Amino acid sequence: MASAPPPESKPLLTRRNLLIGGGAGVGLVVAWAVWPRHYAANLTAAKGEHIFNAWIKIGEDGHITVAVPQAEHGQGVWTTLPQIVADEVGADWRTIAVEPAPLNPLYANPMAASELFEGAFDRLPQSLRDGHVTSSALMLTAGSTSIRQFEGDLRQAGAAARVLLQKAAARRWGVDWQACGTASGFVVHGKDKLRFGELAADAAGGGVPDPLPFRGGDAGRLAGQSLPRLDSPAKVDGSVNFASDVRLSGMAFAAIRAAPTPEAVFVDCDTAAAEKIRGVLAIVKKDRWVAAIATDWWAANRAIEAIHPRFRISGTVSTATIHRALDDALKGPGVRVASVGDIGAAFKGARVVTATYRADPALHAAVETRAATAAWTDGVVEVWAPTLAPGLARAAVAAATGVADSAVVIHPMPIGGGFGINLEHDAAVQAAVLARDLKRPIQVMWSRAEDIQQDRPRAPAIARMAGRVDSQGRITGLLTKIAAPATGRELARRLLARDRTASAALTMAGGGDGYAMAGSAPFYQIPSYAVDFHEAAIDLPTGHWRSGAHSYTCFFTECFIDELAHVAGTEAMSFRIGMLGGDARLARCLTTAAALGGWEGGIVGSGQGIACHSFRGSHIAVFAEAHIDEDQSIGVDRIVAAVDCGRTINPDVVKQNIEGGLVFGMAAALSGSTRYKGGWAETLGLGGLDLPRLVDVPDITVELIPSEADPGGVSELAVPPVAPAIANALQSATGFRIRSLPLKVGEA
Repeated sequence: MASAPPPESKPLLTRRNLLIGGGAGVGLVVAWAVWPRHYAANLTAAKGEHIFNAWIKIGEDGHITVAVPQAEHGQGVWTTLPQIVADEVGADWRTIAVEPAPLNPLYANPMAASELFEGAFDRLPQSLRDGHVTSSALMLTAGSTSIRQFEGDLRQAGAAARVLLQKAAARRWGVDWQACGTASGFVVHGKDKLRFGELAADAAGGGVPDPLPFRGGDAGRLAGQSLPRLDSPAKVDGSVNFASDVRLSGMAFAAIRAAPTPEAVFVDCDTAAAEKIRGVLAIVKKDRWVAAIATDWWAANRAIEAIHPRFRISGTVSTATIHRALDDALKGPGVRVASVGDIGAAFKGARVVTATYRADPALHAAVETRAATAAWTDGVVEVWAPTLAPGLARAAVAAATGVADSAVVIHPMPIGGGFGINLEHDAAVQAAVLARDLKRPIQVMWSRAEDIQQDRPRAPAIARMAGRVDSQGRITGLLTKIAAPATGRELARRLLARDRTASAALTMAGGGDGYAMAGSAPFYQIPSYAVDFHEAAIDLPTGHWRSGAHSYTCFFTECFIDELAHVAGTEAMSFRIGMLGGDARLARCLTTAAALGGWEGGIVGSGQGIACHSFRGSHIAVFAEAHIDEDQSIGVDRIVAAVDCGRTINPDVVKQNIEGGLVFGMAAALSGSTRYKGGWAETLGLGGLDLPRLVDVPDITVELIPSEADPGGVSELAVPPVAPAIANALQSATGFRIRSLPLKVGEA
């Protein structure tokens, strides 16, 4: 991806004068007034292709290429986004192709920036925040935003292309273009029809009406169909290339060993030990990491083990210090981030039920460890990397190598899972630096141990919950106090380090952190509630993880709701529905999951639990059956999910995301963490993480509830409610409550 194109009318605006004029806040407003609003497309057409707009190219052979700004990491976005275009154009699905969109403000994702950097931009007006994200071409894949952010743009693009094709055909036929239609890759008028490819050259570049007419009728529509995924054939036959599959002439391979903590530094290593390994070319030492370079990666990785790198570590990050930091933060003053009613009055003189919950760091543990390939030519570096933020990757590489952003070209690659870790760009930076220093193409691939050690996991957290249930069995007061690191601000400082607007916004940020507390405010209709954030400094870098803080805030809330239902003597599902007020969508999810699961009320010995959640514009209820084996291991027997995510573009892709999220959430509920000692992770292989195997995956049922509401997010939706559903099931199976994640027998 090269630099973004200049806007059609670009004022004199620099990073320096962005912040002038009476303080940062005023300067931002001044800058907003002169920011450009219109940007030119910068797609590149191959021979025989014609560019219709920033999203669509049509070839004279009839193929339609859709530029997709979102990374494909298994969630199916390279199918669902093109499906929106194909439906609106009236295309034949077999003619649709995909390519990564180039860096351009047209593809910026303000919605993802709001979800991801919620703690950084809390004090900025929404219009100013979105304007900056767009102006800086901040392309992001995060927060289940792909459909929500781009459906409108893609429908507009498809409608524009369709109109241009209809006009070109109408000119040939001498008819009114509005009397023409499209179907299966043809423009049709009565018995006349012309292929899109025949019209492409004449149609491109014409004018379109404002507003654009959208395609009408129900016949031949592709939206709502479970069309085959465009990325499946290449993944099945192995022809898809991931970052570690890139091969360049003269390329060497690098294995890395980096300092375990941000403050640690590389000291020395036994370089001579590498000389005994065939294929080793060099040992490269940097301030915080060391690399072994070889003719193949296996030799490089053996060398990095043989040289025994040594690091000077300041501080002693350990599981004990993390827990202590969270406990101390919870005892200290907090910041009230949400409240309704008067919680003090609700609790005054009443019997208050309390419980403390804990969530340990959750690792990403993706199938693909982090990797990148880099090559320099005439002062320009090309980087092939699995990135969720290509513009941020480019900025990070440019800063590390001392070149301008325009001298960095990012080639976004498909991602083997990732679950948020590919917002980080360490491997891309390392590859670019090594390729520059060694003057040859270099591929960096982290070992599994390095990937775990350098992971930026989902933040750990601790919650103290307090609630009052009145004589009628209703919750009249709920107090949630959560201690956690401020991951939202941490992400912004790390990923937006060169963005002065973000830096200014951070100086204005309050004491809360929207990202760290996401999902903590109850969606139940409770007369009085309050939510407090207690920021904890744990000295362990944290990052974005699938569903973010919702994974622990939902666990805290939905487990405690179950406990309050027991206090009230009320069946847990009815207890929830009674507090939902007018939220019919979530209530229907609950009743549907309960009916499909054969809900028995969560009675003692049933091994049944239920939980629900609403976020990203979608709603879900999860029913689980679980048990504890004689060896004290936890088994999950069945999971049922009922989902209302609005209109579905591709129902099968939605189900795949929900099923994947359920398994991912189950894995995190039962395992997927590591202890730390002296700054080092104690578990450095997948085998030690106790991740579920195929034999451990329970029977899974997913029911999509029909809805005409706008599409909501789905790729993260199923993760948060799985852990509380399993925990609630274990309580009904055993009679005791496990209040910590991962769920371990004997830990309350």
